[in-house]
Amino acid sequence: MRRPPPTRDLAARAVAAGAALATVAAGLAVRAGADGVFAKYAGSALYTVLLCALVAFCAPRARPLVVAATALGLSWAVEFAQLTGVPAELSAHSTAARLILGSTFNAPDLFWYAVGAAAAWAVHAGATRLSR
Repeated sequence: MRRPPPTRDLAARAVAAGAALATVAAGLAVRAGADGVFAKYAGSALYTVLLCALVAFCAPRARPLVVAATALGLSWAVEFAQLTGVPAELSAHSTAARLILGSTFNAPDLFWYAVGAAAAWAVHAGATRLSR
């Protein structure tokens, strides 16, 4: 298999970094402009979209499906870890831990993480096709 030139990796990382920043901005906008169920589950989906961008940044040659599946697996792992109480304890002492790990297991989040992964996969796969 032919390796893409390093400049292609840099470009992919730049796009992934931009996507991460845009996702954080979207999350802040949702948090500032909405509340209730919409804001909660939009935040859950965006959490996984952000993880997709970070995975794509770390592995710029990874296929979109692998990126989305990895981010979904990480999201689910964090959610299930909340059943242990460890994230809640860490979140009580750190704002960063609260933002990254959450504190309370919520089963519907598992679905919304999948929605975020699917959306990120669709955008990533489309962008990959366009760049060829």
